[in-house]
Amino acid sequence: MLAVPYPRLHITTSGTRRVIKVLGIDIGGSGVKGAPVDTLRGKLIEERHRIETPQPATPQALTRVVARLAKHFDWKGPIGCAVPAVVKDGCLRTAANISPNWIGVDAAERFGRATGCRVSVINDADAAGYAEMRFGAGRRQRGLVIIATLGTGIGTALFIRGHLVPNTELGHITLRGRDAETWAAARLREEESLSWPRWARRLDAYLHLMHAYFWPDLFILGGGVSKKADKFLHLLTVPALVVPARLQNDAGIIGAALAYEHERGRPKRRKALR
Repeated sequence: MLAVPYPRLHITTSGTRRVIKVLGIDIGGSGVKGAPVDTLRGKLIEERHRIETPQPATPQALTRVVARLAKHFDWKGPIGCAVPAVVKDGCLRTAANISPNWIGVDAAERFGRATGCRVSVINDADAAGYAEMRFGAGRRQRGLVIIATLGTGIGTALFIRGHLVPNTELGHITLRGRDAETWAAARLREEESLSWPRWARRLDAYLHLMHAYFWPDLFILGGGVSKKADKFLHLLTVPALVVPARLQNDAGIIGAALAYEHERGRPKRRKALR
């Protein structure tokens, strides 16, 4: 896998302050969230807006939602989108919690046509990782860092000396004879009425497996459950530092915006499969 560094951001001038503004959009299995982002500070410029993810989340339906978000902010500038999929040159190669009809579709081109804007697309966990490494719990961490977003599934981002190894998809590694995320994701705690200690044991088993493969210096746990880290963090026994994400639900939006300049700067090598 190719490791890629943090994006080098193109800076424009606005008044007396240098700033680049990118509309960040985070597409999830239950909701699509977006907000304009100041990528120099890693802050939302306006209050984020959320639209329910259409079911099924087909290319046509999700494209309409992205266009609605752009219209909501009267947006004419660049857009960065985070999607729950492996992304290669703007094209989706997998589809998790969205319609399988997305596989092979050039999402960047499709969203660009619908909004009239320049658009880049990045894996959602990689986007959250960018944000946490630049402005959150991973700031100034130069070893091997694994960010795991715990929600409907388990998304992962892996950074080595500040460089992203994209599309790792380690939530699908086999644990207890099944995809790890189908046993240890945060949604299982509620769906199966698990106590915090019982769910923490599952999460701990997953982190031990990741540690055995990668020996990371730091785990950063994101997703909505990171707001309740005091309920389970002390129960983990994995022999590595584990901390909650700092940017929480805004990480995907901020990271999608951060990744825009980097992704747009890469040459497009391959068209969509169909």
